[in-house]
Amino acid sequence: MPLVRIDIRRNPDPSHVRKLGAVVYEALKATIGVPDRDNFQILNEHDEQHFVYDPAYLGIERTDGMVFIQITISEGRTVEQKKLLYQRIAEGLHAEAGVRPEDVFINLLEVKKENWSFGNGQAQYVT
Repeated sequence: MPLVRIDIRRNPDPSHVRKLGAVVYEALKATIGVPDRDNFQILNEHDEQHFVYDPAYLGIERTDGMVFIQITISEGRTVEQKKLLYQRIAEGLHAEAGVRPEDVFINLLEVKKENWSFGNGQAQYVT
């Protein structure tokens, strides 16, 4: 059910952004119960002109290694589940891809289940 969008500044390693996606998917499965095979991601790389961030907003020192992650999910998770998800993503990206935790920016969008269609013009989650 999640739709994940990951945006980074262009990386010389073509497999880098897919590695980030794998970490995020594993964190979703471990923390909020996303099932196997429920992996839908949009992975984008940008040049410096199309990748903008404040290097010190809220006192967090950011670098060009920034990773923007936007996750759209069905509503219903607790605040504790969300906090655990954020932590697991930041720790996983650091351990698996060398991303500084300060460079992990996550935006979670919650929608009602009726707002999903996974194909065939049907609302699969509407009963």
